[in-house]
Amino acid sequence: MRPYLREKTSFGFADVPEATCYEAGYLVTKNAGWRSIRPVIDAQRCVGCYQCYLYCPDGVIRIEDGKAVVDLDFCKGCGICQKTCRIGAIEMEAERK
Repeated sequence: MRPYLREKTSFGFADVPEATCYEAGYLVTKNAGWRSIRPVIDAQRCVGCYQCYLYCPDGVIRIEDGKAVVDLDFCKGCGICQKTCRIGAIEMEAERK
């Protein structure tokens, strides 16, 4: 039995959506201070691949000058961005009080 292989399709950055899958304004109040870890992006390693931007469940990541930037006012600290970053440019660090 041969494995099923999908056709290879290529896409460019023009095919990447301009916004995340959640509507803007979904988060209207700032983080109340319950977050225990937060993402820290190494701008030197970030290649602007849009993976963290696309997978962020709250839409708090944006791309500026080809690098990812996190809005920590609304970030929950879930760590999905770190898990989707293939090059390891995002690390989770303990929240400072």
